Amino acid sequence: MSEITFRFDIDADRAKVLDALNTHDGLTGWWTTGVDRTSESLFFDFPGIPQPFELRRDAASEDLVTWTSVGAFPPHWKDTVITWRMTGLGDSGGTQVLFRHAGFPDSDPDMPGSAYTWGQLMVRLKDFAETGRPQPFFTLREGFRGRRPGPSA
Repeated sequence: MSEITFRFDIDADRAKVLDALNTHDGLTGWWTTGVDRTSESLFFDFPGIPQPFELRRDAASEDLVTWTSVGAFPPHWKDTVITWRMTGLGDSGGTQVLFRHAGFPDSDPDMPGSAYTWGQLMVRLKDFAETGRPQPFFTLREGFRGRRPGPSA
C-alpha cells in the first residue's frame, strides 16, 4: 500500500493546530468552506464534485488526529486513513506535524494529484494555525449547504 507523508513545523501551539483539525471554523479556515458534521462523521464538499467526501473521526487527542475515509467517493480514498501526529518544538512553543494519508493501492493513478493537493493544503493549515486568518483552499458559492449521499450511497 502507498501513502502520502509530510513533516512540517507550525509556529503555533498544539491547541491551535488541534482546533484547526477538529472544529468547523478550523476546517473551513484552511480546507473547504463545505464542511458538515454528524457525530464523528465529517462531510467535505468541494466545487464541481458530485458528492461529499465522508470521513470518520477515529481519534482526536492532544497529539493525534485520525480519520478514516468511509464514503464511496472518491473511490480511491475508500478505507484510507489520514493521521496527524503532533509533537512540541521545545521552547519555541511551536508544533511539529507528521501528516500521513495511507492505504492507497500501489498502482493508484490518482496518487500524484492527491499528494500535490495535500501539499498545498498543509501550507494552508500551517498559515491558518499561525495567523488565525481563514484562507480555505476550496470555496463553495454563497449560501451553499452541505450535501450528504442518499441511502443508496
